[in-house]
Amino acid sequence: MTDNDDVSFEAVVAGTLMERMGITVDSVTADRAEGSMPVAGNTQPYGLLHGGASAVLAETLGSFAAMSHASPAGIAVGIDLNITHHRSARDGVVRGVATALHRGRTIATYEIAITDESGRPVATARLTCSIRQHSAT
Repeated sequence: MTDNDDVSFEAVVAGTLMERMGITVDSVTADRAEGSMPVAGNTQPYGLLHGGASAVLAETLGSFAAMSHASPAGIAVGIDLNITHHRSARDGVVRGVATALHRGRTIATYEIAITDESGRPVATARLTCSIRQHSAT
């Protein structure tokens, strides 16, 4: 994920929704995160990519970028997600790219573009995260 990871990506996602949906995160910085998700297994009854699956991919990528922005002293917690679906996908892999729109001390906002294997837009999302300090518990 990043050059200074202390824990492997596989260890972070083990047993999570990301693992069940087959989401991979290819690169993460505070400004940008990229990843992908298979359409197969993430469809609704009509055989189309489920809109909720696209939302999970979007929130995952935006959250990873926001976590990179907040590190090492803070954490990022999603507080708003909206998504517009442009076209359906029936097979293959969709790819997402989260790009920072705002990286502040307490708020970070990312735009996430999801495309099909031909590069056509599938969905566009915006995620806002609250940046908080780690609490000693």
